[in-house]
Amino acid sequence: MPSFSPTTVTKTASGATDELLCEAAGLRWLAEAEPAGGIRVARVREASRTRLVEERIVTGSPTQAAARRIGEALARTHAAGGDWFGCPPPECPAATGIGRAGTPYVPREQATTSWGAFFAEHRIMYYVRLLRDDGSFGRREVELFEQVARRVARGDFDVPQPQLVEEAGVACARLHGDLWAGNVLYLADVSSPTGGALIDPMAYGGHAETDLAMLQLFGYPYLEDVLAGYDAASPLADGWRERVGLHQLAPLLLHCVLFGGGYLGEAIAVARQYR
Repeated sequence: MPSFSPTTVTKTASGATDELLCEAAGLRWLAEAEPAGGIRVARVREASRTRLVEERIVTGSPTQAAARRIGEALARTHAAGGDWFGCPPPECPAATGIGRAGTPYVPREQATTSWGAFFAEHRIMYYVRLLRDDGSFGRREVELFEQVARRVARGDFDVPQPQLVEEAGVACARLHGDLWAGNVLYLADVSSPTGGALIDPMAYGGHAETDLAMLQLFGYPYLEDVLAGYDAASPLADGWRERVGLHQLAPLLLHCVLFGGGYLGEAIAVARQYR
């Protein structure tokens, strides 16, 4: 568990993995978008394999106005871009996983040319194989997800990135990667132009709709205002609401790996919508 002081948050680890270094790299990578109007990001004070010290964000109450600013600022962070689907933040040690389940980055030499090919292999089927190997999924479940992955891989759900990402001419969006409600904090400073701040990323290059889908998975105060602010700043491709469940398969399957239980049934129910 993290420890807190009035101004910092400190996380520790055994040093057996590079998770903390990758988290620090993700914070710095996301913060690069701030001068262009990207959302505020907690500052890294110190980082090693065993210790990460970062700024403690002073939080405030959610408001509709701040929610819209969060959406607008997040759109600009996404537009800062990544070099390929699944790419790590540049300062992240090479060939390392992210997250407690070791969700893989994609080496440049294995980069795909489409989001669908990336998402099918390096998100959906990556987790499904873990769940098959630990006995959580049997043959029928694996076949269901294979059906979905085939559709995703052949591009049935490939759509343009939001407008600002497209206009930036980048290969993909710059994602937070774990954008649930607890990692997007409303700021105490009501005058902040970004409304909120990001913490605890699992940052990588991907499709912007994946971050937005994650934010919708467990709920968020004034969620519709966040989405409206985002869409006003960087219009989303037509039909984006119909693809939310598909993008949520990645975090749902990760939760199956980590926690099992009810997440297994939820992931299966969502997959049936896209087979």
